[in-house]
Formats: sequence, C-alpha cells, structure tokens
Amino acid sequence: MNKIDSIKRKTVQIFSEEELEQKLKSEKRLTIKFGADPSRPDLHIGHSVPLRVLKMFQDMGHKIVFVIGDFTAMIGDPSGKSKTRPALTFEETKKSAESYFNQVTKILDKDKTDIVFNSEWLSKMNFEDIIKLSSKYTVARIMERDDFKNRFENNLPLSMHELLYPLMQGYDSVAINADIEIGGTDQTFNLLVGRELQKDYGQEQQIVMTFPLLVGLDGKEKMSKSLGNYIGLNDTPFDKFEKSMKIPDNVLKQYFELATDLEENEIENIMNGDIRNAHIRFAEELIKMYDCDANLEEIKERYNKIANGGIPSDIKVIKIEEKEINICDLLLKIGFSNSKGEAKRMIQGKGVKVNSKLVENINEIIEIDDEKVIQFGKNKFIKITR
Repeated sequence: MNKIDSIKRKTVQIFSEEELEQKLKSEKRLTIKFGADPSRPDLHIGHSVPLRVLKMFQDMGHKIVFVIGDFTAMIGDPSGKSKTRPALTFEETKKSAESYFNQVTKILDKDKTDIVFNSEWLSKMNFEDIIKLSSKYTVARIMERDDFKNRFENNLPLSMHELLYPLMQGYDSVAINADIEIGGTDQTFNLLVGRELQKDYGQEQQIVMTFPLLVGLDGKEKMSKSLGNYIGLNDTPFDKFEKSMKIPDNVLKQYFELATDLEENEIENIMNGDIRNAHIRFAEELIKMYDCDANLEEIKERYNKIANGGIPSDIKVIKIEEKEINICDLLLKIGFSNSKGEAKRMIQGKGVKVNSKLVENINEIIEIDDEKVIQFGKNKFIKITR
C-alpha cells in the first residue's frame, strides 16, 4: 500500500477526493496546514493520528505548517463545548505552544516543520477588517454548528466572540494559502469555513481531510487528558506499556489502525491471535515509535512482577528528615499527590500501601525507622529512608 492509500484509509472524510488527486498529480510542493490549540499542551496518542499523517506528507516532500492559535486561544475554541471556555493570556499560550512543538517533533522532522502563530496576522486586523471578514459568512451558516445550535436552543450563554472563532480559524488558511488542512472530526466545521473563505479571497480552495477521534482507555469517551483515559506521548515507556495492557479488547484493533503504521493484514493476524499478546505487541510498537532507546525486556519483566504483586527493584529512593510523619504529608512530600486533599482521596480510595500493607487511616503516622516502600496503585513506587 502506498502512502496516499494509507492516508486515505485513515480518513473519515475528504473534501474533496477528486481535488486531492489533482493537487497530488500537479507535482507541486503542497502546503499542509495543521492548527494547534495551545490551551492543551500535553499530547496523547489520539493527537498522533493526524500527526502521523502529516509525517507521511512530509516524507513525500510537502511543506508542513503548524499554525499555533495563540491569538484564537485568547478566545477559547468553542468546538464541542456546552459553555463558554475561559480565555488564556498571551503569555500562557506562548508557553504552551513551546511545549506542544517539542512534543510534535517526536513524530515530525523538526528541521522540516514550519511553525507560525496566528497572532502574526489576526492581531493586526482593525475593526474594518473584522467587519469585512464577518460579511463572508451568514449567521444561519454559523448556527449550523451543533454546539452553537444546542446552546442557543437551550438558552445557554453564547457570546458574540465565539461566533467569530470559526472565521478566525478559517482565515488562518487564507493567511498561509494552505493547499490541504487536516484535523479531527470535531474540527470539520471550522476546516470547511477555511475552505469557503479561501474562495471568497480568490485563492484555490484547500482540501479538508478529517480523521477519527481515538476512544480512550475507558472504551467510551474520546481520549482526553481531563478524563484521565489517555496514553501520553510524554508518558514513560513503562507507563505506555502498562496503559496499553488496559486498552479494552473491543477497541484494540482501532488503536493499531490509527496509532501505528502496521499494515492492515498484519493487524488482522495479530488480532486473530492471543489477545494478551496483541496488547503486548501494541505496547511494543508504541514504545518503538516514541522511546526507541527503552529496554523492552526490562519493561515487560517489571510489568509482570508488579502484576503478580511484587515490588520492582529499580525504584527511586528519597531521604526523609523526619523520624515520623503523617501519611498525607508523606504522600505530598514524595510527590505522589499535589495537595493534602488529594492525598486523603488516594487513601480513601484504597490506593496507598506501605511495605505492601494497605493504609486506611488518613491520620496514620509513619515511623521512618528503616527503609519503607510507599506504593500508590499498581505501578507507582518510592522507597523512603532517613
């Protein structure tokens, strides 16, 4: 299967496939646009679906342009939201954008990826420019968006600035004269607005390619940091392995299809075999892609030991000055929790052990008279000593 067929196999919709074929046959170096929302700087393998497609285009010699929405993030993308999103400051968007770019270059070639900020053109627009831009689209067309329509019909707040968001994101395509724009299915409306605006501004319309949203580890909701059902690009190799083993069996095939580069026939062969081995194979593929220096055998050995109730030998050691300390204070001190409230919830959820013994009392005092192993969940360990 060639790269284009592989790309098409992963898409949900292409607007339009005929135009895509024409652009590819022109042998022109195409400008491929991908918009990044810097309000979510931590990326997971769900984000990798369009990113790996970008890499395919990059390998074919086309130009990848990352549009960091630093200006639009100060509005907050309303896509799929039931209420107005809080705006970010300019400084927050810049900091998040740097983190985002460092992560995407785990997949893309850093030296061949252009990064631009839409504040470069949007911040220079005056009120006359905004009026002209607004005239390109009717209220009826904007209200075709399900999230806008639902909020309006349910008498939920819908601010004027949110209605401008699709136009601003669409204008980004005009500013860089994009040939192709890719994104998740939740961005279809915004991407098509860019296509329409290019026509109004006398440009050749971009091809819009949308890709499925990867379901999370719960097997129900889309993968999301806020829901905690994700495998992060910055997760440790062990965490990637451990989380891969938790993928529901009924969605594992989709994970292979969207988050790896394996051919369809190979995926079928894997899925027709032992399901536990299929999970292991997915974990191995993931680690090879993002953590090529990791020792897979050591990771598997560590996982199996913990799964069987053992304690790994390579855990971090922290020295504690106190002779005795409250368990909640200890969890905060060693970095297992970010607050005493969170530490209490960890204990009440029966997730904390000291030397393999479950801690049930939030007021328990831990004596630091010798080495002790503090454990949270199945795979978080720290050894404390004086």
